[in-house]
Amino acid sequence: MASTIIAPGFPMPLSSSRSGRRGCRRPSPLPALAAAAAIAIALCSGAKAVPAEPPPGLATLSVPDSGGRPLTVHVWYPAVPGPQPALIADNAALVGFSAVENATPEPGRHPVVMLSHGFGGNWTNQAWLAVRLVAAGAIVAAPDHPGTTTRDMDEAKGRKLWQRPQDISRAIDALLADPRFSPHVDPARIAVVGHSLGGWTALSLAGARLDPERLDADCTGHPELAACRVYASLGAGRDPAERAALAVSRADARLKAAVSLDVGLARGFDPASLAAIRIPVLVLAAGNDTDGIPAQLESGFLAAHLPSVTTTHAAIEGAAHFSFLRECKPGGGALIAADNPDDAVICIDGGSRSRAELHAEIADRIVDFLRGAGILPGS
Repeated sequence: MASTIIAPGFPMPLSSSRSGRRGCRRPSPLPALAAAAAIAIALCSGAKAVPAEPPPGLATLSVPDSGGRPLTVHVWYPAVPGPQPALIADNAALVGFSAVENATPEPGRHPVVMLSHGFGGNWTNQAWLAVRLVAAGAIVAAPDHPGTTTRDMDEAKGRKLWQRPQDISRAIDALLADPRFSPHVDPARIAVVGHSLGGWTALSLAGARLDPERLDADCTGHPELAACRVYASLGAGRDPAERAALAVSRADARLKAAVSLDVGLARGFDPASLAAIRIPVLVLAAGNDTDGIPAQLESGFLAAHLPSVTTTHAAIEGAAHFSFLRECKPGGGALIAADNPDDAVICIDGGSRSRAELHAEIADRIVDFLRGAGILPGS
C-alpha cells in the first residue's frame, strides 16, 4: 500500500512554484527527502507493530466512473483478530499507523464515518482519527479527491469543487455495494468528518449550499483568506456552467451527522442553507490562527449561522491548522524544510501541547459527539 511523504491540508498563502506570485502552491513531492531517508523506511509495510488498541483492518475499494473520475477509497474497519499488523504510511518525517491489510471484518453491523481530506492532502491525513473511530466501533472510509489530492493536483478537475461531496456519496454507494462490507454496514448510522476544504465538503453533504456571487463579494472584502486564493488559482466559478453546478445542493440524506475540522471556504455558503441544516454538526477550530485561515472568519462563520440547538462549536487550545494532520517525527519538520522551507509549517503546532495530546482531545470530542448523535455505540 502506497505511502505519502507530505500531507497538506488547506493550502497556505505560500509562493506559487509556477508563477512566483502569492497564492496556492502545489504540494511538493519532497524528492530530496524521498532520496535521502524515505527510501529506507518510507513504507515499512511488513514491519511488526504492537498498537495500544486492537489493530483495524485496512482495505482499498476502486470505484470506476464513466465520467473520468475514478476513485480510490481506503477503508479502516473492526477486524477479527488474526495476522500481525503492518506499519502503514510511515516515513522519515511522519508517523504511520498499524493495520492488518484485508483482514476479515468483525461480524455485525457497524456505523460508518466518511473522511474528507483537505486541499492537497490525502487519505492518510486523518489516519490517527480513523484508527480511534474503529476502536469506538465504526467503519471508516476515505477517498482521495481527484484534482485536489497530494499526487493529483489537476486544476481542470480540482476547480469542479462540487465533485468533492459527490466523491463521498459515491464512496458510500461503493461501500454499501461491496460484498466484503455491505453485510457489516449500518446504513442508518453514517456520518462525515472533513478537515479544511474537507470540512467544506462535509458541510456541503449536510446541506450547505455554495453561493458563487456571495463568495466573489466576500473574497473582495477578505482577500487575505487562503480559501479565496485557492478558489481563484483553480479558476473555480469562472465558467457559467460551472458556477451553476457549484450552486446546486449536494446534500446526502444518508448522512446523520457532520464534523468540520478548521474549515476553509466556509464564507461562500448561503447562510440560509446553513440555518436549514437539521443534522447535528460539530465545528472544531484551531485555537491558534494559521495565516490565511482565521478561525473567527471560517469556523466562526459556520457556528454563527448553523442552528444553535444542533451545533457544537469549540476551539482546540494549542492547535494550529496542520495539527489535524498526522504526527511529525522528531526532526520531521527539518527534513521537510530541507526540501521546501515553506512546508515546515506542517509540523508546527500552536502551543505547548504535543500533537499526540491535541489528537487525543480532538478524537475524544469527535467520539463523544458521534455517540451523542446516535452514530457510535455507547453513551
